[in-house]
Amino acid sequence: METRDPPRRQLIERLMAQHPEKVADAAIDLWEQMATQIISIVGEDGFNSLYARSVFLAQQTFPWLTASSLSQQTDQRFAELKKRLEGQTPSQAREANSLLLLTFTGILAELIGEPLTTRILGSAWGDDASTSTSKEFKHE
Repeated sequence: METRDPPRRQLIERLMAQHPEKVADAAIDLWEQMATQIISIVGEDGFNSLYARSVFLAQQTFPWLTASSLSQQTDQRFAELKKRLEGQTPSQAREANSLLLLTFTGILAELIGEPLTTRILGSAWGDDASTSTSKEFKHE
């Protein structure tokens, strides 16, 4: 049985590589876009639970990530994550955020399925994301 990375892995890696000089800003943009979509489905508490679990799991690889509670102010929701990412080299920040996004979307995919997760990510991150991952699903 062949094990392939889910299409969201390539999508996340591609999106994170688009802004190599502004890793923290790019990361926060992705989180904010995704949060808007997911909160509309599972609510603020559901999103916060998924996020906290993801940070907890990612801390095994990147101990400097903290699972502090998210700010209730929408424009400051990921302030702590941004601060932590800015304190790292661009490479470390990119790797950590990619792992965090993969962990978060992996948990989500386990709960609601890979195709629905992919559609949500497409809604959050634009048609380009949705199109490229949809094509990969059709070839599986």
